[in-house]
Amino acid sequence: MDATAREAQSGLEWRVTVPEGASVTVEYESGLAGRAWAWLVSCVAVLGAKVSGFAKKVWKIGADDPRRAVHSLKVGLALTLVSVFYYTRPLYDGVGGAAMWAIMTVVVVFEYTVGGSVYKGFNRAVATASAGLLGLGVSWVASKSGDKLEPIITTGSLFLLAAAATFSRFIPTVKARFDYGVTIFILTYSLVAVSGYRVDELLALAQQRLVTVAIGIFICLAVTVLVWPVWAGQELHLLTVRNMEKLADSIEACVDDYFAADAEEEEKRDPKASKSEGYKCVLNSKASEDSQRNLARWEPAHGKFGFRHPYGQYPKLGAAMRHCAYCVETLHSCVGAEVQAPEHVKQLLSDVCTRLGAQCARVLKEASRSIAAMTVSRELDLAVAEMGTAVHELQGDLRDLPFSLAKEPGEASLIDAMPLFTMASLLTEISARIEAVVEAVDTMASVAGFKQPEDDDEKKGDAELKLKVHPVNESDSDEPPENNRSKATV
Repeated sequence: MDATAREAQSGLEWRVTVPEGASVTVEYESGLAGRAWAWLVSCVAVLGAKVSGFAKKVWKIGADDPRRAVHSLKVGLALTLVSVFYYTRPLYDGVGGAAMWAIMTVVVVFEYTVGGSVYKGFNRAVATASAGLLGLGVSWVASKSGDKLEPIITTGSLFLLAAAATFSRFIPTVKARFDYGVTIFILTYSLVAVSGYRVDELLALAQQRLVTVAIGIFICLAVTVLVWPVWAGQELHLLTVRNMEKLADSIEACVDDYFAADAEEEEKRDPKASKSEGYKCVLNSKASEDSQRNLARWEPAHGKFGFRHPYGQYPKLGAAMRHCAYCVETLHSCVGAEVQAPEHVKQLLSDVCTRLGAQCARVLKEASRSIAAMTVSRELDLAVAEMGTAVHELQGDLRDLPFSLAKEPGEASLIDAMPLFTMASLLTEISARIEAVVEAVDTMASVAGFKQPEDDDEKKGDAELKLKVHPVNESDSDEPPENNRSKATV
């Protein structure tokens, strides 16, 4: 045992003698320090992996839309500019200790879009000025009423105005356009009412705060408009175009998935790459459309969007698209339904349904191109007419389907074809709802004054130019003048 103990102390292995005389090797377990070091290394590795994953997510957010990174830099630039009034002695002496209000104004007013900054800036300016003036008036009246009535008038006015302003936030129009202003009004009036200063000191304080708030608002609007501006009107316009394209791709993909050759081909498709679920973006975009519509109203004229651009038409167009998307959602549920029509029954309507799905997608894509370019599309009416023709063909094939089933070998019946009837009926309903979308597009084109196609204007100009270059001499012809004018070289 002594030799064995010495061997264990000098080496890293234990040797145990068994009755048969054979030996086995047992690994030596590391000590407490080794286990702690391994645990520390694993923690560092896990932390590094999490930091790396977070960095990749941040980079992806910035790479997907670089304007987000630019917005962050714009906020930093605005705060840097407004801090000059706080760190520079001459400017600080001009505005006094109220310079901090300019920094607070930049923090709360600066928004991602121009419309958001204008909305908050206007509301803050009007609410601060009105609450300040009203507070000064109430304080003056209270000071002239005596020591006993002064607290009653001050607290009573605070109670009534705060209650009335809070209740006004439940009014839909006030909620949509002046909700932030009402909040600032309550805050400013409360500060003025309970400040406890004399009227002359309140007047000086109100003047300083109004000046600093105006400085902060001016810097916010200048940076927002002049440095890579993001317009809410354009965002709303592009959102409508993207939703229409996704809805078109969703309809076409759903029809193709339903009439896939077999289940194996459908399973091979990448779910992430499938466009059949694009209708979900349309269904979930109402809140974004309403928010951007409200902010776009505050924006000045820019690009193709004038002062009276009909932003109110976009929610109506979005409602028409959502009405269609609800039907597409039901169509998508038919693709993965447990009860399916036999494959040979599906093939009876495969061609006409695929053609109708393609025509529906074509109409929506043509409408999206018309909205994107803000021009009247000549191809849209033709696409709608061809979609109507495809609908009539599908209805004719549906009427002939019982006779076609009777000719098919096997025991196929109308009961087996009911899922196919449902799918065809949904496709017909989708085409009808697409016509409502086209009507909304036509209304927007009429109200917004979409331009006519450029090629028509160019052809008209070329025709007028050729008429001027090649006039027809009426005296050289024996025909009446009316016929001579019709022979002008065009």
